This record gives sequence, C-alpha cells and structure tokens, in this order.
Amino acid sequence: MELQNIHSVYFVGIGGIGMSAIARYFKQKNCDVSGYDKTETPLTLSLQAEGINIHYTEDLNQIPKQVDVVVYTPAIPASHQELVWYQQNGYQVVKRSDILHLITMSMEAICVAGTHGKTTVSTMIAHILRHSGVGCNAFLGGISSNYGVNHWGSTNHCAVIEADEYDRSFLKLNPFMSVLTAMDADHLDIYGTEEEMVRCYIEYLENIQDTLVYKHGLKNIRTLAIPHKYSYSLQNDSADFYAANIQITHGSYTFDFCHSEKVLGSVTLQVGGMHNVENAVAAIAIAYLYQVNIDSIAAAMKAYSGVKRRFEYIIKTDENIYIDDYAHHPEELKALLSSAKSLFPNQKLSVVFQPHLYTRTRDLAQGFADALDLADEVILLPIYPARELPIEGVSSEMILEKMANPNKHILSKDGVMQWVQASKPKVLITAGAGDIDQLIEPIKKSLML
Repeated sequence: MELQNIHSVYFVGIGGIGMSAIARYFKQKNCDVSGYDKTETPLTLSLQAEGINIHYTEDLNQIPKQVDVVVYTPAIPASHQELVWYQQNGYQVVKRSDILHLITMSMEAICVAGTHGKTTVSTMIAHILRHSGVGCNAFLGGISSNYGVNHWGSTNHCAVIEADEYDRSFLKLNPFMSVLTAMDADHLDIYGTEEEMVRCYIEYLENIQDTLVYKHGLKNIRTLAIPHKYSYSLQNDSADFYAANIQITHGSYTFDFCHSEKVLGSVTLQVGGMHNVENAVAAIAIAYLYQVNIDSIAAAMKAYSGVKRRFEYIIKTDENIYIDDYAHHPEELKALLSSAKSLFPNQKLSVVFQPHLYTRTRDLAQGFADALDLADEVILLPIYPARELPIEGVSSEMILEKMANPNKHILSKDGVMQWVQASKPKVLITAGAGDIDQLIEPIKKSLML
C-alpha cells in the first residue's frame, strides 16, 4: 500500500479525533472519503460540512463497495458489522496507525510521545511551523484554537504527529525528530505492567532517526543510540533547554527560553497552566533545532491560543473563572489543579471530574484521589466506560473513599447542573476524557445568568 495509490477511503469510527485528522488529510488530497460513527458530534458535523459523507448506524447498505482502503480505530468492537464485512470480503483493512506509518515514511516526521502533554506540545510545534511560514502537515489529537481544526496540509515535506502509546500504535511510526514528555504508568490494560510499557517506549525511541527532546530526569534515555539527544525542563538549569524568569500576569506567562544561556527573552504564553510553560519549552526547543527563525518562534508563541479542552478558559471574568480540561490521568490532574491554585491562590477551587475507563480507575484510583485532594471541593461523575465493559467493584466510589478531602460527592450530570445552579462556584474546573464536554455549554450558561 502506498499513499499515492489511495483514491478512496472509508473510516470506521471517523468521529475520533485522530481518525478525523486522517480523514481530512485524504479529503485535502481530493480522495473520496466517507465513514461511520455511532454518534453525531460537532466534529462529525464539521466533517460533513467539508463534504465527507457520514452515517450513524451499522448498515451494510450504506457502505461504499468501491474503496481502496478501510481504516478503523482500535476503539471499534471486533464484531462491528461493517468492519467484519470488509474483512471477510477481501478489502484492504488497516488501523489508523498503519496510515500514520505511511505518512511518517513519506515525510520528515516530528512526533510527540508521552503519557500526557502530547496534544499540547504537538499543537504548539505545528502552530510555530505554520505561523512562521515554514509550514507542516499537522495531525493533532485536539482542535487547535488558532485554526479550529485538527489537521492542515502544507507543501513542506514535514508532518507533526502525536505518537499514541495506546495499542502500541507508536511502534509503527518512523520519527525524524521526537519529543518525549513522560512515561508514567497508563494503559495497563494493554501493557500489563509499567515495566512492559517503558520497554515499548524505549523500542519507539530506538526508531528515531535524528533528534530526541526528552523530559529532564526520565530514565533509560542516556544509553540510546540516537544521533542527537537534548533534555528539557520547566526551570531546572541542568537541562539542555529550560525556562527562566517566569512571571504571571492576568493568567498569562512571560519567560526566558534558555539553552545553556538565554536564547530568547520574554516569551509570552497566553494560555494558563505552569505545565504549559514546560510544554512550550519542549515545542520551542524542537522549532529551534529545526532551525526556525528565533524571532518567528517568539511571534508564534505570542499568537498561540491553545487547544480546545486543554486548560481552556470557558469563562474568564472578575466574577467567574471556568476552565475545562481533557485531563484523565492523575499526573495531568495534579498539574491542572496545581496550576489553577497558583493562578487563583485566594479563591475556592471546585472541580467536576469524570473518570475515564474502568481499568484506569482500578489501576490508578489512589493517584486520582491524591490529585483531587488538591481541590477545595470535588464532584465525581460516574465512570465513562468508552470501549470497556463494567468491572465488578470498580466505580467512582473507589476514588471517593481514598480521598482525604471531606468535601466530595458523586453526582449524575443532572445533579452537577443542579449543584452549579445552587452554588455558583467562583473558580470551577471540569475535567475528563469522556463525554463531560456535553456539560460545558450548560454550565457556562448557568454561571453567566
């Protein structure tokens, strides 16, 4: 299979954030693109508005029979009628990661790996390259607030891609450059143990052709035979790249970007979260090593407006702060809540969190409890199952009972809305990777009444 020979593509699970980026890629190449998803969402509606035909029921009468390749996501059940039909009738059926493999073989791929921060760092890198005029083909795991999409094309022979560790997908990539943000335990339903997960990360890193920029302090990196290796940190000056003189003003940051000594002074980052300053250090380091003009990097960072659902200010007024975030791992929650407390130190911090996956909740319940204890008030929604069936004894109660903070509750979505209307929290965060985003607009309207 070669990219230039693909003229028609069908996507099973086209509404996924990664799948939709590839669908847009093929549509921009003037291919015939169509797909299935089980739910109509703003993302599927935007794909339809771009000329992509989508249906929402498993229906063999609606699927195209003349198609070069069928792409599916691992989130789709193996018993899915359309997927099974294509597999049984001799079609070329591949995973999303197989297409990304072809893309990384055909371009200089800048890949971003790690158990958290991938979407923000990759979006920052892609934005710098686009804003500076260098250009790139972007395949993002979130919607860029600057451009309103998760994919764009370019004549530059460069692709910015998230290296997804789920299902070992990242092992199929062929990175020219890569960022590694973290190797915290996650997806243990796939890997079994943290040691096996780390082993697969190392296997991924061994595929890097030229340059690795990795989080300072990560183990097992120094011995890897990668031509160029650099560490980055928020403020640790023993790293190769770091920030200095960080200042907070009205929820935004200015800092100096340093590589042994100051390279770029007074960088402005207008999105919240101290962890995003660290993400910016990694992104700027890649752009700097990719030889993007340093003044163009500074201008791009000042213009960067973030990623939807990544420390996204839904309301930012003197009366109310409402932040929404995709955080679904204890370390992400810890960074999110710590940043909010540092930005709004004298305010009561309330968080509504929806756990994602029974296995993740079971494996990391204590970590979630410890992170959520940073908030003053915690509301837990029931677990969002995604691709999983329930596990006996695993529920949001597992997290609740491990928390030290007594100000905690489990509520339904309707219960959350009643709580918002009654308490009108001054600083509120909603967090999670499930369907908690359905509450964003109702909460926003309620707080602004």
